[in-house]
Amino acid sequence: MAEHAVPAEHPAYPVGLRLAGRRVVVFGGGQVAQRRLPALIAAGASVTLISPSATPSVDAMAEAGEITWIKRRYEEGDLADAWYALVATTDPVANAAISAEAERTRTWCVRSDDAEAATAWTPATGHSEGVTVAVLTGHDPRRSAAVRDVVVEGLRDGSITAPSHRSRTPFVALVGGGPGDPDLITVRGRRLLAEADVVIADRLGPRDLLSELPPHVEVIDAAKIPYGRFMAQEAINNALIEHAKRGRSVVRLKGGDPFVFGRGMEEAQALAAEGIACTVVPGISSSISVPGAAGIPVTHRGVAHEFTVVSGHVAPDDPRSLVDWASLAKLTGTLVVLMGVDKIGKIAEALIAHGKSPDTPLALVQEGTTATQRRVDATLATVAETVKAEEVRPPAVIVIGDVVHEGPDKLVK
Repeated sequence: MAEHAVPAEHPAYPVGLRLAGRRVVVFGGGQVAQRRLPALIAAGASVTLISPSATPSVDAMAEAGEITWIKRRYEEGDLADAWYALVATTDPVANAAISAEAERTRTWCVRSDDAEAATAWTPATGHSEGVTVAVLTGHDPRRSAAVRDVVVEGLRDGSITAPSHRSRTPFVALVGGGPGDPDLITVRGRRLLAEADVVIADRLGPRDLLSELPPHVEVIDAAKIPYGRFMAQEAINNALIEHAKRGRSVVRLKGGDPFVFGRGMEEAQALAAEGIACTVVPGISSSISVPGAAGIPVTHRGVAHEFTVVSGHVAPDDPRSLVDWASLAKLTGTLVVLMGVDKIGKIAEALIAHGKSPDTPLALVQEGTTATQRRVDATLATVAETVKAEEVRPPAVIVIGDVVHEGPDKLVK
């Protein structure tokens, strides 16, 4: 209603609506509703959708019981007892009628088709660890979204820091840093790094991230921790415990994922035994990301319906090995071997001995996702001599199976 439009010189008054348990009515089940409904559901609102049709995603929300869907057009009285309304139909006459009812019933109303006729505007919102960022820039929603994205990303990766008036609780986080490219760490992992007092890092973690840390952060190379009579892993566990008990915020930065051959559970158990809570931040495992970066899909329709990841740090004939190589040789899917460069000759021999074809294609991807990544192809029969001839060195991910030949010729790095 034009007479109630907000004059340009008066900015909107920002406010956070607490909609939990309160009736919200949404008109129109199209793309606008599909984008807005999740936030209303997350806020705990009692959402009623009034629309003769809806997108499949909106229909799924109704099927799941997240919203109540009344399959018809707007009728007078639909805003009874409503606290908030979202108008997103393609019928301008109906939209105007809904706005008029909202004005009479004192219901805050958002209009997707006419911001000037609305009594409320939806800001561009984002969230980061308990902080909600909401941006309004008048009639420029793209700028609102751009500003929101910059602020939220800055809060998440630590490039924007905000002082807290409450004392920060020390933490221990086992963070998966991904396969090597610093851009492939998770948002949460990067934020926790920015908040850390101490970082205990593996050599296979994303080293470039360490140079971004503030000067006061103590960075400890896990490979150089003095351990005397202790095994290296015990020394790392002790370092985590020691710094945590001093009240410091500690990040254990690992390559890949903490629980994929990363001994993350051993560290979590050691902390738990000392009564120290920790959080685990999953990382992108090199077992799938490195082949992908080299153009190799670990699964592919009509080629491989499963993939198996195994550790190659001990040879098949080593009594410590827990791998059933005979069973692996019978599988038709993809086999991914981690930490197996120096044992790949014996691994190939075991697979062939148990029935795997010597001509099975194989690829070794060295230092995957980094600037020095390289791929070397071979077969089970030739891999031992190929590794020596090409001087393949760890870290390298080994992919065995027909998917080696299925990737595109070129991938944008």
